[in-house]
Amino acid sequence: MRAIVVDDEKNLVVDEIPTPVPAAGEVLVRVEAAGINRADLMQRQGLYPPPPGITDVMGMEISGTVVALGSEVGGPAVGDEVCALMAGGGYAEYAVVPAAQLLPVPAGISLIDAAALPEVASTVWSTIVMDAGLKEGDLLLVHGGGSGIGTHAIQVAKALGARVAVTVGSEGKAQRCRELGADIVINYREQDFAAELAGQVDVILDIMGGSYLPRNIDALGVGGRLVIIGMQGGFTGEVNVGALIGKRARVIGLNVRNRPLTGPGSKAEIVAAVAADEWPLVERGLIAPVISARLPLADAEQGQALLESKDSVGKVLLLPREA
Repeated sequence: MRAIVVDDEKNLVVDEIPTPVPAAGEVLVRVEAAGINRADLMQRQGLYPPPPGITDVMGMEISGTVVALGSEVGGPAVGDEVCALMAGGGYAEYAVVPAAQLLPVPAGISLIDAAALPEVASTVWSTIVMDAGLKEGDLLLVHGGGSGIGTHAIQVAKALGARVAVTVGSEGKAQRCRELGADIVINYREQDFAAELAGQVDVILDIMGGSYLPRNIDALGVGGRLVIIGMQGGFTGEVNVGALIGKRARVIGLNVRNRPLTGPGSKAEIVAAVAADEWPLVERGLIAPVISARLPLADAEQGQALLESKDSVGKVLLLPREA
């Protein structure tokens, strides 16, 4: 099959590699589309290796059709149209996925566009809802409001009745966030989010990490929850412990990729919650995939560059079936 591999100069190139064979508990999916995520860019640079036993081929979410079943698979059937959360392998014509990480394609969403949902839905729902307990009336602050995670988090929060503040770096992204329902839009190049929101925020979804840590604590209100899912601003930061204690606030570090497959806190548990609780919101039209571009698989290099640019809002998809 055709797949994207990283060459010795860290370029993305199309190569022919063996089609994977589903093991026990896995299915083989004929990929219609694969989502590009910022974690893929980190993996390409050697900063975020796949978990042990997972292919080096990038790609953590796909949509497509089930074409083969491994042993011990109950439920999914050959011919099912699905989307899926995965630990790697999506930039290819075929991919193996644990059956417990398959999701149905929500009604009203095309098979291709469904590839823009599994990773962002699993990340957003598990962090701000399952772990941070976002509820109606809360104020959520999302850093990187124009990203795939950000655009999805805005919609989830609004569907739950929360208010949303976002940080962005351009007026184009600011306008798109407003269209999605953001109540407060802060251009981080011109404004200090901590000064604008001091002591008001209930939940923060943070992709920056170290560099934003002190100001995130300043922005939190009493009982606030800071959820850190990225380290774009560095690995370390200084915490005012007195402020943290005084606010009875919590700092939570989370990811999805390295969680266990099954059991408490697992990827299977998250996927089941997304299917049960978020997919009905998608099918009601309250949440929709936000897609910046759909590109042929061979344009993976261009797709990753677009994702990093100021011009991209939402997700970039790769289509293995298009030349």
